[in-house]
Amino acid sequence: MSEEKNLNFLEEIVAADLEAGKYTSILTRFPPEPNGYLHIGHSKSICLNFGLAAKYGGTTNLRFDDTNPVTEDTEYVESIKEDICWLGFNWAQELYASDYFDTLYEYAVQLINKRLAYVDDSRSDEIAALKGTPTEAGKDSIYRSRSVAENLQLFTDMKAGKFKDGEKVLRAKIDMAANNMLMRDPIIYRIKHAHHHRTGNKWCIYPMYDFAHGQSDSIEQITHSVCTLEFIPHRELYDWFITKLEIFPSHQYEFARLNMTYTVMSKRKLLQLVNDGHVNGWDDPRMPTISGFRRKGYTAESIRTFCEKIGVAKRENFIDLSLLEFCLREDLNKIAKRVMAVLDPVKLIITNYEDGKTESLVSENGPEEHMGTRTLTFSKELWIEREDFMEVPAKKWFRLAPGALVRLKSAFIVKCESFSKDEQGNINEIHCTYIPESRSYNDTSGISVKGTIHWVNAATAVEAEIRLYERLFMVENPAGEEAELRDLINPASLEIIRKAYLEPSVATATTAERYQFIRKGYFCLDKESTQTKLIFNRTVTLKDAWSKEMKK
Repeated sequence: MSEEKNLNFLEEIVAADLEAGKYTSILTRFPPEPNGYLHIGHSKSICLNFGLAAKYGGTTNLRFDDTNPVTEDTEYVESIKEDICWLGFNWAQELYASDYFDTLYEYAVQLINKRLAYVDDSRSDEIAALKGTPTEAGKDSIYRSRSVAENLQLFTDMKAGKFKDGEKVLRAKIDMAANNMLMRDPIIYRIKHAHHHRTGNKWCIYPMYDFAHGQSDSIEQITHSVCTLEFIPHRELYDWFITKLEIFPSHQYEFARLNMTYTVMSKRKLLQLVNDGHVNGWDDPRMPTISGFRRKGYTAESIRTFCEKIGVAKRENFIDLSLLEFCLREDLNKIAKRVMAVLDPVKLIITNYEDGKTESLVSENGPEEHMGTRTLTFSKELWIEREDFMEVPAKKWFRLAPGALVRLKSAFIVKCESFSKDEQGNINEIHCTYIPESRSYNDTSGISVKGTIHWVNAATAVEAEIRLYERLFMVENPAGEEAELRDLINPASLEIIRKAYLEPSVATATTAERYQFIRKGYFCLDKESTQTKLIFNRTVTLKDAWSKEMKK
């Protein structure tokens, strides 16, 4: 099958436009509003817009839709730029809708002069009441018949700050009986006496999204303006403004946005999670923000692969979070360094090992030869996982138990001889003997064992705090539930282990490195980690245990 037959519908449109000579090159844009951090849903739009342009030799603009000064902030601008760069994309130009405020104002004046816009003094509830319903036509405002001169003067006065917020708006004059309710004289400018993150206090009137979006596309000569499906009703208005203003004919195309299980994508709800203290900021590893995924240890490659796998569709659907985790495991399995970490430690003492003796062992850093090896130190006292010992072993138990043999990974075979308990009845020491001839990679003992467990040397191990993250919500579609968001939160979404023991090789870890804690999952260093306190986040488990648990 040829590559052309595998194109998605947007690629087919672009290919056809270029073949027909409609454009010599394409220009797309990614237009986020800087009122919050980008979430995983935005990654699909980023990969699509930048990927589409790159595939056909075009470029992509980054344009911030900063038309609402009340909710926007430079912090969000910087975080958005960081996220896009981290995903591996570069924009041709960094632009802002606010760059065009003067031009947009002149466009509004043009519409007034063409008798296609008017100033309305009605309250917002009055405007809403006159809009009608989907089956009933709206009614004209009493201000709709104002003269061009009066509208021009009032609009000038709006700009000059002579009116209060909400006192007047500028509306397009289209058709109050239109089937598309967005065409029933939409508001295109409103008064907001608020400081803007870029223009300061120069403006007190700001264009609405529908007025700024298409015209900004046109000013930049965007050839393919790609939006999500909820903007289909807006396309008619998008085209109406461009036609009436007689400007470059950018065109809007729609695709299905990313909806994912166990996740909310609403910025309002994400902000609620932050403000109500359910998470520790926008980049909390439980958040579906790109910065949250990055802090948790996700790789840009895994997210790009995920976006490629889910494809581009014209119909809404839900994608299982497990697919994203699958893409992540596939990538981490290739790049993560293997180390041993004991999260619930119990002391193991090798009674027949010489006091004060230390020897070096060799272990692979990963499955690929190029990842090399590392040196482990071995001595009399070790830490092992508490769950790797069972006082009364179950059937088919192949780990440690009284009288049982097990291999210590990359080291020796040991046999449990005895154990002791503390005053609370918890096992605090396991006493073993080791078989010197059973050293890994040079085993001459002739003894075969079925179980292998991991360990760290008590004398050289480094302490660390481990944060075990699970999914933030307990239900598949939290956005579709009637219950309060706080009641849907998984109470076990974060477990903190205050003292774990790790190989000393992780003492110099950086936040850019990825680790597989053998038998425990994939982990990365958290940004809050210090030289005196290491903190590791669990990125994902080795297997998808969550889905199995939910099916019980």
